[in-house]
Amino acid sequence: MSEVKSIPSKTTATLGTVNGDLIVGAHATIKGTGTPPTVKVSGTVDCEGHDVFDCNLIAENLEAEDDVTVHGNLEIRHNVEVEDGHLEVYGCMKAEQVDVDEALIVMKDLVSDRIDVGGSLRVEGTITAENIDVGGSFKAEGEVKAKKINVGGSLYAGSTVDIELLDVGGVAKVKGGKIVEVEVGGSFESDAQLEFENMDVGGTVRLLNKNKGGKIDVGGSFKVEGDLTFDEIEVGGTVELTGSGDGNTIDIGGKLDVGSSLKLSGALEVGGKVRIGGEISAKVIEVGGVLQALKATVEEHVEVGGSIITQEGVTARVVEIGNRGEVRGQIKANEVYIGKEARAENIYGKHVLLKRGASAENVYGESVTIESHCRINGEVRYTAELNVGDHVSLAKAPQKVETL
Repeated sequence: MSEVKSIPSKTTATLGTVNGDLIVGAHATIKGTGTPPTVKVSGTVDCEGHDVFDCNLIAENLEAEDDVTVHGNLEIRHNVEVEDGHLEVYGCMKAEQVDVDEALIVMKDLVSDRIDVGGSLRVEGTITAENIDVGGSFKAEGEVKAKKINVGGSLYAGSTVDIELLDVGGVAKVKGGKIVEVEVGGSFESDAQLEFENMDVGGTVRLLNKNKGGKIDVGGSFKVEGDLTFDEIEVGGTVELTGSGDGNTIDIGGKLDVGSSLKLSGALEVGGKVRIGGEISAKVIEVGGVLQALKATVEEHVEVGGSIITQEGVTARVVEIGNRGEVRGQIKANEVYIGKEARAENIYGKHVLLKRGASAENVYGESVTIESHCRINGEVRYTAELNVGDHVSLAKAPQKVETL
């Protein structure tokens, strides 16, 4: 026969096993029996609030209308529901479903299928769950493993994470691991190696160590203090990689700074300045401002509005520098277009065009066209055709040669 055991308000009771339900009045204290002290309830524990369990608690369900504190482990087979209050567990906690209005604090490990907290969630140990939904802040010191985490405010994970979908409205900070989908409204930060598939962040991103990602979409700035392997990067502001980058495409509204090398199988499009500490290789490069690198190797075309600065030159099928631009370092391409009043050093190309007022050190090509008011400080050598406009300054007479 199942029973209903009632504990009056503002009393202390010692219990062992309850074959049925347990009703605990407000401001009551429950102690257990055995070692460690434990209370086992075959039914539901119903608390009126401000109740303390100085023991481990095992039950089918836990319901409370206000604060509950458990100085031990809490093991609930089915549901935990706390209305208008806090639940504090000073041991481990396990439940099928957890619904707490204000705050849930677990000092050791937490395991649950579904966790729903209206205010804040803090776990000092590890947390394992299917779905976690927190209206305010979520802080976990141990490892976090979950399919879906939705946090309205901020998230902090002090150890590695394994999450399929992370959705945070404000700020998220993790310590590496794996996240399939990252969606953060404010800023996102990882202090250790992170693997992810898609990242969508409205503000700023900071990653440390070696990272591997898929598609990256950031509204503000994106910084990696280390190396990054990726598929696509689309950032409205600035991108900084202190190490190397290896991916498909990059599209940036502001500027790009890479400490080592950058290897792309697709296009690089940057509205402002690009600085690469080592070599850069890509299918296409389009830069509105300045491209600076040790060496640039491009499969198709390079188009730069401002300047190209390299130590070992730029090689491509087509190289085009904008009006009043500048190229420091040699150019090797099938087609070379130097804009009006732009300056270049040594040019090697099949088809070379220097527009009005441009200048170069030396020009070597099959077909060379030099428009009016241009200046060549060195030599011009060509194998097929030379066209020279009016008022062109040539330091030496052009030479037609058999080979270059």
